[in-house]
Amino acid sequence: MVGGAAGPIGGDDLRLDIEVGPGASLTMRSAAAAVALPGPRGEASTLVVRARVGEGGTLRWLPEQSVAARGCRHEVRTEVTLAPGSRLAWREELLLGRHGEEPGCWRARSLIDLHGRPLWRHELRLGDDTPGWDGPAVLGRSRAVGSLLVVDPAWAGEGPEPMVLSGTAAVLPLGGPAVVVSALADDAPALRECLEEGWRGARTADEAAYG
Repeated sequence: MVGGAAGPIGGDDLRLDIEVGPGASLTMRSAAAAVALPGPRGEASTLVVRARVGEGGTLRWLPEQSVAARGCRHEVRTEVTLAPGSRLAWREELLLGRHGEEPGCWRARSLIDLHGRPLWRHELRLGDDTPGWDGPAVLGRSRAVGSLLVVDPAWAGEGPEPMVLSGTAAVLPLGGPAVVVSALADDAPALRECLEEGWRGARTADEAAYG
């Protein structure tokens, strides 16, 4: 994915539909970070990503970081539907503002279904319209937050054990052949390292699920 200019900008309404056929494999990356910016009239910007993965298919969603610039109002909605035997690696990384600035308002909601049943429901909200987002129960002083969700049918019998990494990241098994690595960090490089460390600790014999 390549953007022609900075953005999304307030007022933008972006939508992306992804279809991975049975047995097919697709890796989605971006050329650079996406910087959410305020618009001229104070409108929110939106991004909706819908993906469907057929039986035995593999989808890797591995874009660069998103940045919630000061004054932005951005909403992200992710919907993923996985067929039996499919694989998924879905990475999301968010930086709270550019260097030396406070972040704008950000809302991200993820809905991932496997075999027609809910696998993952998650919502992250931050900014001035969300009380307590920068308190110790949410992000605290961290400037970067991210997650990596991996679905692998090899874990149908027994998946990875839960792990805590460096006090700011954790590997959490889900109710299915899946794990999520959740991390907080001071900056983008540290966040990426936390997520990759979590994945290295959770790997199975199927090395192709992520990377």
